[in-house]
Amino acid sequence: MTEHQLGKWDLSELAKDPKSPAFQKQIQELEKQSKKFEKIKSKLDPKIPSEKFMNILHQVEEISEKMSMIGGYASLSYSSDTQSDEATSLMTKMSKLGSEISNKILFFDLWWKTQVDDKNAKRLMKNAGEVTEYLSHKRLFAKYALSEPEERIINTLDVTGVSALVKLYDKITNAYEYKMKIGNKTKKMTREELTNYVRSTNSKVRETAYKTILTKYTENKGVIGEIYQNIVLNWRDEGIEIRGYKSPISMRNIGNDVDDKTIESLLSVCRKNSPVFQKFFIQKAKMLKMKKLRRYDLYAPAAANIKEKNYSYNNSVKLVFESLGKFSETLEEFARKVFNENHIDSSVRQGKRDGAFCSTLTPKITPYVLVNFTGKSRDVFTLAHELGHAVHSQAAQDRSILVQDAPLPLAETASTFSELLLYDNLSDKISDNEKKIMLSEKIDDLYATILRQSFFTIFEVDAHEQIGKGTTVDEISKTYLKNLKEQFGNSVNLSEDFAIEWSCIPHFYHTPFYCYAYSFGNLLALSLFQRYKKEGEDFVPSYIEILAAGGSKKPEKLLLEHGFDIRSPKFWQEGFDYVREQVRTLSSLN
Repeated sequence: MTEHQLGKWDLSELAKDPKSPAFQKQIQELEKQSKKFEKIKSKLDPKIPSEKFMNILHQVEEISEKMSMIGGYASLSYSSDTQSDEATSLMTKMSKLGSEISNKILFFDLWWKTQVDDKNAKRLMKNAGEVTEYLSHKRLFAKYALSEPEERIINTLDVTGVSALVKLYDKITNAYEYKMKIGNKTKKMTREELTNYVRSTNSKVRETAYKTILTKYTENKGVIGEIYQNIVLNWRDEGIEIRGYKSPISMRNIGNDVDDKTIESLLSVCRKNSPVFQKFFIQKAKMLKMKKLRRYDLYAPAAANIKEKNYSYNNSVKLVFESLGKFSETLEEFARKVFNENHIDSSVRQGKRDGAFCSTLTPKITPYVLVNFTGKSRDVFTLAHELGHAVHSQAAQDRSILVQDAPLPLAETASTFSELLLYDNLSDKISDNEKKIMLSEKIDDLYATILRQSFFTIFEVDAHEQIGKGTTVDEISKTYLKNLKEQFGNSVNLSEDFAIEWSCIPHFYHTPFYCYAYSFGNLLALSLFQRYKKEGEDFVPSYIEILAAGGSKKPEKLLLEHGFDIRSPKFWQEGFDYVREQVRTLSSLN
């Protein structure tokens, strides 16, 4: 039997040694190929024969795969040791190379979106097979595209306009220094360090941590509020006034390849189901021996008085394999490949980046997974989550690199589903006390990834409308507080200082309307899991086919083929039925 041990990954499949002539040769070949590709520009014609068109697409795939391997090697080396000068310099060099290569092949993308008439586009897509949806999604943007000189002006002005505003927000907020009293000492901290204290077992510490963050943002609300208003106005002016999108959120939906109706349906179901989590908060107050939770206590560990079990790495890996294997041997095999090929970096060490991720570079190469394993039950779930991503990629490994990745709203399906399989498997093997900890943490996570994110999006819809009509920072804060009151009902005591919390959420500044993708992905996985519970083994082939589609089909179309109508509220409700069941189970354990 294999004994799984903590360690580093092996990147030699991507590149042997960045200093070697072989690596330089890889780069030279890529540059040569992209230069050769540039010559196609003069020969492009909407009447091009479809064989010739497919040949160009294959060249795009080849260039993308080669760039992905070289760039992937650099970014993975850097992730495993961010303190290495060598890795840092290689990362910078490869980012520059990546940008040069994509600029060289960009003309083809623009030509396809704006220069090819509908009749010829239809003809060329007829034989495009799995990349048909990819090509038609690209053409969706043509409707909102401007002339080349206009696009160039927008791109140029973005650098000193909206991108500069986002950078400014990051620069200002990342420079904040927080001081907090811990015992008798006052410590200087970053926001990252301070955020750890909102999960403290001590209620006073939780309150102080939140107040320290919120006070800093309140003191600076004039500047960061002004930045937000201008970002929103830029989004509206460019998107609605100049490009002609229907609404601010429509721009994001089209980018995600989902219909407005699907997202409206998702958000309305989330809104309607806030009482499900309100019940949990009342429950959690009892577990914490409090009359009522304050907003400061939302992420308090509910089982502080129960000793948490530690998991060995070897057992954790086997548990994840077993959970996937009970569902499908194929998925277990995919997960095992990551370990058999030593594509996992699991040990905690100085200089390695924190957190966890799964990186898929090309369909031909088994994905790479990074985790920082310390033996907590949360780490076992993180392992299941990242291996879920790896399983998703491998299920779609026969796809073109252009469509292997699922669109953003589907990207969390397999990762969340894998966590659900693990929880299902574990809950038969652990004591009630351990189950109480695990279940409480799990519902905490479901709140943070589903309800909180959907209410973030509901706030953004309101804020964008409000700012479009002209408003003040204080009025935006009032809208946010109203949003929180609806979310928590009477289950949580809400203090006024949380009105400014919206200005602490970088997603609102960086990527408007991004947050619903979390709600979408997690609820989708829960709804699919509910189906699995009803249908048993019959559900397995359907699930694997959904993963195998990658990004080759529009989410609505793909899921409808398997009997799931994501435009209908009924589908999303199934996910909430699962959450309700978990809250009920927790209640029976208390």
